[in-house]
Amino acid sequence: MEKINHNKPRAVEYPVFADDRGIFAPFINGLKEIAPKSVAVKRMYYVCNDSKGIVRGFHYHKKEWKFFVIVSGSAKFVALNPDKPDEKFQFVSSARKNNLIIIPPFYANGWVSLSDDTILVCASSATTQESLKDDKRFDPYKWGDVWTVKAR
Repeated sequence: MEKINHNKPRAVEYPVFADDRGIFAPFINGLKEIAPKSVAVKRMYYVCNDSKGIVRGFHYHKKEWKFFVIVSGSAKFVALNPDKPDEKFQFVSSARKNNLIIIPPFYANGWVSLSDDTILVCASSATTQESLKDDKRFDPYKWGDVWTVKAR
């Protein structure tokens, strides 16, 4: 089995089960495989972006872990260590590309909706009150335009 590096942001594909009734997608099925043993989910919330191109970020936490999944639409996620911003982590998640985006502490992160009516679900290791005390915000373009999809 591959050793999991819990210290860096990553995307983990989760299973999707579909039949004539619809879809079942357990995007967090225990934390053992995706985070250190000491991490527990204390809060869940969702965010809706009404149109594509809306940027949410950058923000940073010294203690909080976040786990993101897109349940409708699509989004591009960017994470970086503010002390080493040349090492950028970029991931895409959507209802068709079922990735759980994992952001450990000490990484500035944000996301941009790639389609209208994008809905993100987040699990967090901090309550809202704990998160607000551990929150640092950055200009979304502090490290350049990392949000635009580049032609290739």
